[in-house]
Amino acid sequence: MAITVNGVDDLRKLAGGDLGTSEWIEVTQERIDTFADATGDHQWIHVDTEKAAQGPFGATVAHGYLTLSLFIPLFTELLDVRGVTTKVNYGLDKVRFPSPVRVGSRIRLVGRLAGVEDVPGGVQITVDDTIEIEGAQKPAAELRSLSRLYA
Repeated sequence: MAITVNGVDDLRKLAGGDLGTSEWIEVTQERIDTFADATGDHQWIHVDTEKAAQGPFGATVAHGYLTLSLFIPLFTELLDVRGVTTKVNYGLDKVRFPSPVRVGSRIRLVGRLAGVEDVPGGVQITVDDTIEIEGAQKPAAELRSLSRLYA
């Protein structure tokens, strides 16, 4: 369940703290294939189940950018800021993909609000995020996300 705050003043009080953990979501072959169609990236390690079974990961794996794109729906489970009119993704300071996400794996997001700083018309939040793979020692992704919230 998301942490809900009312406005940026309450948001500032969370700076430096954990935002919690999202629910698990399964990365299915259908999701991988849909992403491949949307991006035109049909590399065999993603879409050819027979060839990928003989490949380095023993199965198809999600695109790194598919894993990254799932950050947004997972993040909405962590933080809900009310009292702002606009929320935008401002960018990423760092992204790494330490471990591939094999088809059928479940992933979740763990977040920590690293900072809240003023920008013209609003605030920018910096969040340190880890996308975990159920049962895996290494995460699927580690990233530092930047979002802007305008009053």
